[in-house]
Amino acid sequence: MKIGVLIEDHFDQTEFRAFNRYFPEQGLAVEYLSHLWGQPELTFGSNPDDGTVADHVTVTTEVATADPADYAGIILIGAYAMDRLRYQAEITGPGARNQAPAVEFLRRAVATPNLRIGTICHSLWLFCADPDLLHGRRVTCAHNIVCDVENAGGIVEYAGRSTADLVIDGNLISARHPEVTDRFMATFLAEITSAAAVPR
Repeated sequence: MKIGVLIEDHFDQTEFRAFNRYFPEQGLAVEYLSHLWGQPELTFGSNPDDGTVADHVTVTTEVATADPADYAGIILIGAYAMDRLRYQAEITGPGARNQAPAVEFLRRAVATPNLRIGTICHSLWLFCADPDLLHGRRVTCAHNIVCDVENAGGIVEYAGRSTADLVIDGNLISARHPEVTDRFMATFLAEITSAAAVPR
């Protein structure tokens, strides 16, 4: 079994390090996916803390041709990576659906029976690229993208003066911030283990 993680430049390094530690400890491989722009591989860097990009990942799996059914679960990494992945080189006109390869992949993933999808912090931005994927879904996210998520039709859950730490709505598991990454990973693992018991 393997976890597919969508990634691009400016990914959250706290989550990146945690995924690389936790899931292999649980017997799950982690495979990173991105749009490679016709290249056999691309290397992406994390958010620059104190001006230094401390973590890098080289990706060889093209998201445009990846099959979501090959994975036990799909995670959208946090920080600004998902904003970059919803970029389209061309826009066909008003009201047209976003055709970015990662958004097309997300559509396929959402339609894959029993496949769990995890988001954390800013990564619901990729869902916001197609409101049909988010409308009516109960979620949580970073405080500074609440307006984007709600404008795309998502139902943000709150806890006092904060968004909720963790929300499960069917096949979608969302988390608020990297500080809840450990809880997010444990919950995501429990969800994909449960889903694995149900034939696709």
